[in-house]
Amino acid sequence: MQQLSASKIFEGQQLQYRHRSESLSCDMEFSIYLPPQAESTKVPVVYWLSGLTSTDQNFVIKAGAQRYAAELGVAIVCPDTSPRGEAVPDDSDGAYDFGLGAGFYVNATQSPWDKNYRMYDYVVEELPELVNTSFEVDAGRKGISGHSMGGHGALTVGLKNPDKYLSVTAFAPIVSPINCPWGQKALGNYLGEDQTTWSDYDSCELVKSASNHLPILVDQGEADNFLEEQLKTQLLIEAAERAEYPMQIRYQPGYDHSYFFIASFIADHLEFHSEFF
Repeated sequence: MQQLSASKIFEGQQLQYRHRSESLSCDMEFSIYLPPQAESTKVPVVYWLSGLTSTDQNFVIKAGAQRYAAELGVAIVCPDTSPRGEAVPDDSDGAYDFGLGAGFYVNATQSPWDKNYRMYDYVVEELPELVNTSFEVDAGRKGISGHSMGGHGALTVGLKNPDKYLSVTAFAPIVSPINCPWGQKALGNYLGEDQTTWSDYDSCELVKSASNHLPILVDQGEADNFLEEQLKTQLLIEAAERAEYPMQIRYQPGYDHSYFFIASFIADHLEFHSEFF
């Protein structure tokens, strides 16, 4: 790994690194916040997955999470949202909702995306292995969270891997990509036209077969302009009720899709994870 930056904040360290990713066949950057407790003991860790157009830095700069992470003694790892580099294919029209910055945390199966766009493997296997061997984090105490596309990623990764995580939270997640324009475009290109393969990355579908009920907290702003067309929170509420999967899903009056929303409730989410660490 190559260290790109290091800053002291709330007695901990905010760090950024670059490394070669085997999963994605390109160089990747990620950020990690190490609380002051990591100087003397292994600490639990929350993986944060960001949304469309973001990098590993958006959450670091805008969420205000370091103060609470330092108080709770929790590390936070922020991967990028897609593979990067001149050789990595992008949306032919340069659209924001597909290609670079829009990996959707899936393993692509269709050419030309399948060589690089394997964000699921990167987030679930490769990056945690690198973090576990490089920093003072406790691999057995791990949670996952995210926003929008990253909320979709956090929910699907957690639901598919209840043995790897103790808790899951999400802000304004895309709960059913099968049923929204963002998801249909991404899954159609990355996975192909056979929609039976899409359900493996759809939270509402995964809830149906979930036998191990991880603790899940979801916050959704009622003033979010993407709520009705893209996010469709009500579908997750209904799926959880049908499957008798206990989730805490909260509508927050007046809040939109921005990082102002995330900053307002990030303390709740980190405290939620800490309950299970």
